[in-house]
Amino acid sequence: MTKTVTTRYDVAEHLRTPEEMAAYLEACLEEADGDAAFVAKALGDIARAKGMSQVARDAGMSRESLYKA
Repeated sequence: MTKTVTTRYDVAEHLRTPEEMAAYLEACLEEADGDAAFVAKALGDIARAKGMSQVARDAGMSRESLYKA
């Protein structure tokens, strides 16, 4: 029997444009049903897709401060 090899799916690898990121966030907000952790995870996915350093620059924060927030 042949073993099937799978890899872990990372949505951040598939969010390439601001439009895709916005659509993903909108879909997550609709599905969250008040679940703040779900929304936080979606925001984290977008931050990883965009790059934490870029998110920090856009927010006017240091990267370290962003991780603490």
